[in-house]
Formats: sequence, C-alpha cells, structure tokens
Amino acid sequence: MKLRLLASTLERDGSASGRQHYSCFVIDGCVAIDAGSLATSVTSDERNEIRDVVLTHAHLDHIAGLPLFIDDLFPILKKPVRVYATREVIDVLETHIFNWAVYPRFSEIKNSHGEVIEYVEIENSEFYVRHLKLQPVAVNHKVPSTGFIFSDEKSTVAVSGDTAEMGEFWDVVNKIEKLDALLIECAFPDEFEELSSISRHLTPAKLKTEIGKLKHSDCPIYVINLKPSYRDAIVSQLEKLSVSHLQLLEVGREYHF
Repeated sequence: MKLRLLASTLERDGSASGRQHYSCFVIDGCVAIDAGSLATSVTSDERNEIRDVVLTHAHLDHIAGLPLFIDDLFPILKKPVRVYATREVIDVLETHIFNWAVYPRFSEIKNSHGEVIEYVEIENSEFYVRHLKLQPVAVNHKVPSTGFIFSDEKSTVAVSGDTAEMGEFWDVVNKIEKLDALLIECAFPDEFEELSSISRHLTPAKLKTEIGKLKHSDCPIYVINLKPSYRDAIVSQLEKLSVSHLQLLEVGREYHF
C-alpha cells in the first residue's frame, strides 16, 4: 500500500512546506482520504485516476478541494466522483457547499456522460473502495467525525482524522491482528490545552495518553494535522515525549506499508 500526504502550503522558494492548512491523503494513486488540497496538489496521473473520495468529516480543511476537483473534471467525467461520507457530512455538503450559493449543486446537473457526483453513505459496517476494505469508527471531534482502518490484501493502516480522547477507536484498532501504521492527529501545543478541549483536538500530552491505549507496541505512529501556526512548538513537545516509533508524517513523501 502506498500513501502520500498532499502538500497545501508553499515555502518562499516555491517548494512544498511541511505546514499543513488542509488534509488530503492519496492511497495507491487512486483513492483520496479527505479532500482539502485535492484539487491543487494531485499529479496529473492521480487526477485521471481518483474517482473515490472518503471524507472523515465536513470541516473546511478536509473538504475545500472537493468542489474544485469535480468542477475541473466536469466536462470529461465518464463516471461520477464517488464521495463516501456519513449522512451528517453529506447533508452539510448539500446544504452549505453544493447549494448553488457557494457552489453548484453537482448532484442536480449532468455532463454529456451522465452524473458527475455520487454520494455513498457510510454506516457502521465495513465497505470497499476500489481494492481497499475500510472499517469506519466514530471518533471524538466537535462535529460528527469518522476514523478509518483501511487495508488491502497485505497491509492495514488506521487513521484517526481529527479527534480528542478516544475509546471505541482503540477498541477496534487493538483487535486488529497486525497493524502496519497508525496516523493520529496532534493539532495544538500543550499550552493550548483549554482550546484543544473546546475544539476536541489533541495536544502532545494528550497524544501520549492516547498512544498508551494502543496495544500494537511495534507499530509505527505518524503524527498528522499539526496546526501550521504552532507547528514548531508541537514538534518540540513531541520530541520531548520520547515515544518509540513516533514520527511526523512528511508532506509529499510516498510511504509504503
């Protein structure tokens, strides 16, 4: 399994920055998890291949690129972009994004080949996207949010999405026979503990507590979703945790699991 975090911010010299405003992962060049920078940072090959987008929740940094991605492909789509999301997320998209006021409601219009968007409602059971099997798990965020365990025939990776302290997620993850990687958020530094509690995000101190619930002791742990304004402070505090197998997920790097 190949996984890549798409860049969303540029340095002064035009190179990709590690500071992330948006969230979007591409798996095996054909499936997107979230869509924050989907329209702007995919390669031409990925743009031609990606027709399946799985959403963790409806906050803007996770969906911003979806309308532009579909818009860009609108005339040439021979089959619709399938958007996998919970009913709550689909309702937000249709009410507040694809509502004709903010962006066209693509569910009501077609190109010469037919529909350009198809919603696939996520429930509490496993489902398949292309060659991947996904297990959705509710997590603890300010809005309805879903973490995922996704696997092919060889590898299994868990991603928390945006979350605070979790229970059910760890129950599911710890039952997996072999976990090849865990992607877990850490949005704020420790000094923003109150804000992290209100917005339901993790800090390094809270992350260490959460990692203590993981029973896969040899599993690589990759930290995601660092708020860009506080990245340096978060990184410094993560280093001081001295947690084995803990590292930042690098923007643009292709990981193989």
